[in-house]
Amino acid sequence: MKLAFRAKAWQADPARVARLGQRAVVALYDELELAPKPGLVSFQDAGSHRDMDARTFMRSLFALRHAFPALARLGAAGAPFAALEAQGIAAEGQMLRATGGVNTHRGAIFTLGLLCAAAGHRVSQGEEVGADGLRHTLLALWGPALAQRASRSRDSHGSRAARAYGLRSVGVEAAEGFPLLFEVVWPRLSGALARGLPPHRARLEALFAAMAVLDDTNLVHRGGLAGLRFAQKAARDFLQRGGGDRPDAQAHALAIHRAFVAANLSPGGAADVLAAACWLQRVTAAD
Repeated sequence: MKLAFRAKAWQADPARVARLGQRAVVALYDELELAPKPGLVSFQDAGSHRDMDARTFMRSLFALRHAFPALARLGAAGAPFAALEAQGIAAEGQMLRATGGVNTHRGAIFTLGLLCAAAGHRVSQGEEVGADGLRHTLLALWGPALAQRASRSRDSHGSRAARAYGLRSVGVEAAEGFPLLFEVVWPRLSGALARGLPPHRARLEALFAAMAVLDDTNLVHRGGLAGLRFAQKAARDFLQRGGGDRPDAQAHALAIHRAFVAANLSPGGAADVLAAACWLQRVTAAD
């Protein structure tokens, strides 16, 4: 099918554009593989969840294997936000069919989908796929549409929690070019890797950096504002006591994980930001 909104001839290697999306699936696997991570699903256990486990996530990832490359291709073609949104909704449907109605990756589809589209556009223009450039492209191409979307009332657990408590929603984060990702979590992950931490411990530190400041509406939905503040304090304590550099970082993370499970807390929003940072690490390190 021809894309009516394509402004100019294809300028990028289609295989390279597709790889941008394929790396999104790999990044989501990076997040799933990380353990222990407070209250979240991993191959070790299901965390605070009763309706999903690692097998559910793997079915979701398999179902999404074509969705992210499709979003990267839309970005390369200069698609308007409405086309990206339609593809994202279709991807959600594929996820839900694969998981039996369980929401494993809705937030990640939104965040990583936008990033893949921005990267696809930059590749199509012969531009570098770096953090600053991606954020600029995201805001330049779809910033106004994202701001309009964020201003609309949406019926979801996250949007209801954000409205009730005056919190920043993921829609607001997107409309501002994902400041948490680009200004906090990505620098934390890349800095940890640069100082020699192995990927597992660098990702653990990046996850806690996200948890420490994110208005994670997943936590509010499960534990109210008190649950969010409890999680943020635990994350700040982990970082202040040495983060991933501590020899006992794994043991400290496991203790926090057990406390989150006991309180039925799960920072799914922070997990999505971690996956986005893992994707950034993979695409910026690639050819």
